[in-house]
Parts: sequence; C-alpha cells; structure tokens
Amino acid sequence: MPHKITLIPGDGIGYEVSHAATRCIEATGVSIQWDSVLAGQDALEKTGELLPQSTLDSIKKNKVALKGPLTTPIGTGFRSVNVALRQALDLFACLRPAKSYSGVRSRFKDIDLVIVRENSEDLYAGIEFQEGKPETKALITQIQKDTHKSIRYDSGISIKPISKFASERIVRFAFQYALENKRKKVTCVHKANIMKFTDGLFLEVARQVASEFTGKIIFQEAIVDNMAMQLVQKPHNYDVLVLPNLYGDIISDLCAGLIGGLGIAPGANIGKQMAVFEAVHGSAPKYKGKNKANPTAMILSGVLMLRYINEFKAADNLEEAVKQVIAEGKSVTYDLKPDPQDLSAVGTAQMADAIIEKIRR
Repeated sequence: MPHKITLIPGDGIGYEVSHAATRCIEATGVSIQWDSVLAGQDALEKTGELLPQSTLDSIKKNKVALKGPLTTPIGTGFRSVNVALRQALDLFACLRPAKSYSGVRSRFKDIDLVIVRENSEDLYAGIEFQEGKPETKALITQIQKDTHKSIRYDSGISIKPISKFASERIVRFAFQYALENKRKKVTCVHKANIMKFTDGLFLEVARQVASEFTGKIIFQEAIVDNMAMQLVQKPHNYDVLVLPNLYGDIISDLCAGLIGGLGIAPGANIGKQMAVFEAVHGSAPKYKGKNKANPTAMILSGVLMLRYINEFKAADNLEEAVKQVIAEGKSVTYDLKPDPQDLSAVGTAQMADAIIEKIRR
C-alpha cells in the first residue's frame, strides 16, 4: 500500500524545491501517493483563500504533509499562513535539526543540535492590541489599576500566554525525542529570571518533567541570552534544546547559521495525530522559475518525513546521497560553492538529479 501524503508545493521557489524533493523521495523506492493542494499566495489567486479548508481537510485525512515555502501577502487577515496552519491542526511541536554537512561553508564543524520549539502559545498566539484603539486604552487602564505599574497610552500591547498544558507536552516531546533518538541531554531555554510567571512556569514544568527521566537523559537549564552566546562559543556542549515559541524561532535561525544557513535547515511541525514537514527558509519570490534555489532543506525535510512514516532505510539512503553530493561539491547550487559566482554551479533540478543518481547506485 502506498503512503498517502499531502503535498503543498508552496509558492515562489516552492514549486521547484518541492518538485526536487518529491523526485528524490520517490527515488528511494518508497511508494507514495501525493495529494497536491494549495496554500499561500497561489491559493489566494486561484481560490480567494490563503488557507483553503480543502487543504486542511487533506492533511487531516492523510495525517502527513510535505510543504514548500509559503508567502503571506501583505494586507491580508493572516499574520502568517505557516502559523495559521500550525494552529489550525494543533501542530504543537516544531522540530528543527541543525546538522553539519561536509562541503558546506561554515565556521564550525560537527554540529549536531536539535531545536524543539513550542508552536502554539507565547507571543505567536497573536493576541495584540493596536495603539490608540479604545480597547487598548481600556486594557492599559485596567493593567495599571491591577499592577500599579505605568504604561504609556501610546503603546501597543501583546499578550504572552504560557500554560502548564502546552509547556508539559512540549517538554515531554523533547525528552521522548531525546530518548528515542539516543540523545544524551535536554536543555530548557528560558528567561525566567525576568518573566517569572510565564517563562518561570515553563521552567517549573520542565523541571517536573525532567525528574521523570532522571538517569536516562541529562537535564540542563539556560537563560536565552546566555544560550545565544554559548551556542556561538561552545555549540558542541549542547544536544536537544527545548524552548517557548519566540525563543525557539530565534535560536533555531542562530543554529542554522552555525551549519551554513537556512538552505540546509529542515523542519517539522508535529502534533499528536498529524505532522507537516517543511524547509525553514522563505519563498524567495525573486528567484521563482530561475532554477537556482538550493533544494537541500526541502529534501532533508523529506528525510524527516520518511523517518516519521517509519521508512528508516529510505531516509538514511536519501540523507547519505545528499551528504555525498554536497561533500563532492560538483553538482550543487551556487550558494554551496566556495565562490557563488562559480559558473560550474548547477540548478535546482540538476542537484536533485545528482542526488537521485547517488541513491540508485
């Protein structure tokens, strides 16, 4: 029986990197029946909706999706189509591995980090009050009354909810991931020294969950600003990092920088029953149709997807093929060349061809 998987090609460079990824995944021999649906800019143009219900229905039915980068047009009701997708499907865990590959230009070698980011709460909950609105002024008045702290009336307000429920499930996810993938350590990253009732709650819950894994997984705590410095100075001291939403977004990009950039950074958004796999980078619309985009992040997201559906041998073969092509440095896109102006750089499709050739050997 083939695996039935939803495919959201994306927009901008999405179609090119998604096509490269699906070709490489299929070359492993895994039988997949793709259900191609729309979201983002292209969906808006063709259906009048950024995130059609039919797209959500497809993911709910198939339980697994591979998604290309999406554009959220300016002036729409959505802050982010990606955030809306995660919230609509309760994909509470954002998994972002950061792994070094020989041949990629970077100041560091042998990086192997996993960022586990809480996806549903924190400042990304989108609870905001616009400056100057009556409800904003009323909220400021109430806050000042309850806290005796002054807030300027020309302020915008964002609410940062962090709950026991969401904190417990993301920290437990991080520990279970560490256990299942033979990882040694989980570090809880926070700012509890300042935000005592939000980050403080996240840290308190992390300590409680960590106590259940004593003797199995090492537990550490780190303040987020210090964590940023430590990752630049001593990244090899860390393993799995678990963070609230905003810090997770920022630190995952920092970790991508350690390994050479977003072009090789895969991602997954995982819930209890569903998962959506995606490249971390954006849609880069100026490169649309130019056959220049690096497909590695999208292909490695496919590797994560194959492991999720228990196709471990295919996942290992695909990752090994990617590693070999990058290490050889011949059939790679311009951004993976020591000199981006190198005329020997190949296009998106040609890099996929080289990876497929490695798989089939």
